[in-house]
Amino acid sequence: MRITVIGAGNWGTTIALLLSDNGHKINLYEFFSERASEIKKFKENKIFLPGYKIPDNIFITSKPDEAVMNAEMVIFVTPSFALRKTAQLFKDYVNSDMIGVSAVKGIEKGTKKRMSEVILEELPQLRDVAVLSGPTIAREVVKKMPTSAVVGTSDSKKAKIIQNACSNDYFRLYRSNDKIGVELGGALKNIIAIASGVCDGLSLGMNTKSALITRGLAEIKRLGVAMGGRQETFFGLSGVGDLVVTSFSKLSRNHKVGEKIGKGEKLDNILNDMVEVAEGVYTTGVTLELAKEYNVEMPITQEIYNVLFLGKSPVIGIKDLMMRKLKKED
Repeated sequence: MRITVIGAGNWGTTIALLLSDNGHKINLYEFFSERASEIKKFKENKIFLPGYKIPDNIFITSKPDEAVMNAEMVIFVTPSFALRKTAQLFKDYVNSDMIGVSAVKGIEKGTKKRMSEVILEELPQLRDVAVLSGPTIAREVVKKMPTSAVVGTSDSKKAKIIQNACSNDYFRLYRSNDKIGVELGGALKNIIAIASGVCDGLSLGMNTKSALITRGLAEIKRLGVAMGGRQETFFGLSGVGDLVVTSFSKLSRNHKVGEKIGKGEKLDNILNDMVEVAEGVYTTGVTLELAKEYNVEMPITQEIYNVLFLGKSPVIGIKDLMMRKLKKED
């Protein structure tokens, strides 16, 4: 197939390499022309994915029209805060014959829209946008360490096309018709991953972290079901699968943020030192807005917000969670 990957960060570049391995012709879109030229020149994404050669069947461009020319599938892999403006650049070039896919894990601040909804608002001609999510740390996938993910869409024909395009002996893609659940699982788990990093930064044990992840999953499930997702989806690859890897992996950006917070570093300093985006930081506030809108209790998310943005001590935050009114497990 001719496939366009929009976004040349570490995950976008990794997806391009994965699809290249499967024999597809890939256009990889990089917003900044100077970065696109550098990737072309060195056949390597030195900023986001150093050490991996970009093969000849991946065409690098910073021009939207070139990027989607003759594309059969378009995969968006940008930071969530940049998705809407990026999608707008392609409004005159995508068409209804293209299969749209979002591999962006976040919720838009202000509108509280899921990423697939943002894309469809700007590019309605796509008619449907599938979502791809799961335990997919880019630096493991690019090393061809086996993993599985899931594509969510109500269009079973498109789901099978995406599934067949992406799957190989190190990347197995399942399909689901619960797009809302798949998409929310990938977005909300980043908040709990930050909390898990805080636990490690404070040198707390596995009991603490396991309890946190379990109760964090309960929060994700409560909000996800209230917003239209299915409960069982959150126990699948895009829910518990993605939650586990981002909560334990030292390669997880969100875990890294939390760990540094736990060690006493300031959020602004942490973010300024990062090349890549920790989506959980941007998702926390809007998730609390959704929790209020849907009348869903999310105490861990609330405490992470307090720690990140209100200057609350992580130690006090944990104590406050532990001393909440006793209740039945849900």
